[in-house]
Amino acid sequence: MASRITALIPAFNSLKLMPALLDDLAWADQILVVDSFSTDGTVEYCRQRGADVIQHEYINSAKQKNWAIPQCAHEWVWLIDTDERVPPELAAELQTLLRAGVPDDVDAYRVARKTMFVGEWLKVMNLYPDYQTRLFHRDKGRYEDKEVHADVIVPGKIETLTGALIHNATPTLSKQINLLDRYSRYQADELYKRGVRYRWYNVTLRPIAVFFYLYLFQGGWRVGVRGLFIAFHTMAYTFFTHAKLWEKDVLDTEK
Repeated sequence: MASRITALIPAFNSLKLMPALLDDLAWADQILVVDSFSTDGTVEYCRQRGADVIQHEYINSAKQKNWAIPQCAHEWVWLIDTDERVPPELAAELQTLLRAGVPDDVDAYRVARKTMFVGEWLKVMNLYPDYQTRLFHRDKGRYEDKEVHADVIVPGKIETLTGALIHNATPTLSKQINLLDRYSRYQADELYKRGVRYRWYNVTLRPIAVFFYLYLFQGGWRVGVRGLFIAFHTMAYTFFTHAKLWEKDVLDTEK
């Protein structure tokens, strides 16, 4: 028996990215956009294209997705971000799987991602295959309760799709730099919630070790300035994350 699917898209001010993404998902039985109160016309455009739209205040990515998942009309959910694309071969694989019916003993599928950095697919520095669990049963899959980098948890078997998503993670360097403050705050909040506290070596030695690990041992040097930027950016992310843990400790002490 064929399985039906909802393509679930978390969005905020994503109007420029939506036309191509909705084209990629035209085969889905339902497209459901969970919007964080966009102001750029995203909601209106998605509705004009036939997508269903629900809106919810954004707290973090996991909570937003977990709020939306039960509202999907169909039992299988394909979660995709606005900066991702579904190439034709992956779309065909998904449609073939759904027409045949997902096996009863499978709760989810993971998919590789091809990360694009300023127009080039990077395979070094752990950026490929970068498996993500994205196709899952609506009533069995939920995201981990984490502030950032949460994955889907299911009780049963997870299989692997053959195709890969395209992740246009860094179209410009400015975009990546602008995310640094927000994501280091999310990570600091997550570490603090788990009981991790400031240690001097995490703001001095750890960032340097991260840089050399990515740039030298994980092959960043092979991709020129792109590799240098990613290694330096990750070093800065590590520094700011643990510096914000220090800030939390200072503020707690002063209360």
